[in-house]
Amino acid sequence: MINAFKTGTDIHKEVASKVFNKKLEEVTVEERTHAKAVNFGIVYGISDFGLSEQIKTTKKEAKEYIEQYLNKYKGIKKFMEEIDEEAKTKGYVTTIFGRRRNIPELKAANFIVRQFGSRAALNMPIQGTAADIMKLAMIEVDKRIRELKLRSKLLLQIHDELLLEVPKDEEGKVKIMLKDAMENVAKLLVPLVAEVEEADNWYGCK
Repeated sequence: MINAFKTGTDIHKEVASKVFNKKLEEVTVEERTHAKAVNFGIVYGISDFGLSEQIKTTKKEAKEYIEQYLNKYKGIKKFMEEIDEEAKTKGYVTTIFGRRRNIPELKAANFIVRQFGSRAALNMPIQGTAADIMKLAMIEVDKRIRELKLRSKLLLQIHDELLLEVPKDEEGKVKIMLKDAMENVAKLLVPLVAEVEEADNWYGCK
């Protein structure tokens, strides 16, 4: 999976080819959609029932998808088990950068609350690290705007996006700066890829 990110391969098609034992070019649109649902759902501890509802299939088939996924990507299964064990032992989990989230729900008497705790523990290192990277990117972009003495302004952060207001004569310089800042603010095992769009309003930036 790391290699797929490094080579720029469509990660959802890559996963589908592994799960369904098909060549990359033979993966159907439906299979890619199913793999995408598992890719995103796995970080939330998605259940076979939840996946079956999402991709409109039987609970049995959804369970098989999840099992095949975890069998093909044993490193992910190991990661999930280690995070769960760490959270239960320490009572908290951390992001790559050390930001901590306490998970008191894991000690709750109620089974449903404990299950929520397990999902939160699994999700935090992933979503939390992504949030950390965005905060670092915002600081870096603001710093570069000041260093370059630009009139451009950083207006908003929306999930994994940054919205800037840029004078026409600064567009070229800001596009290069923004992409470089966002892609290099953190070094991971896989590359961070940022896409830059321009428009007269936010709606036009697709």
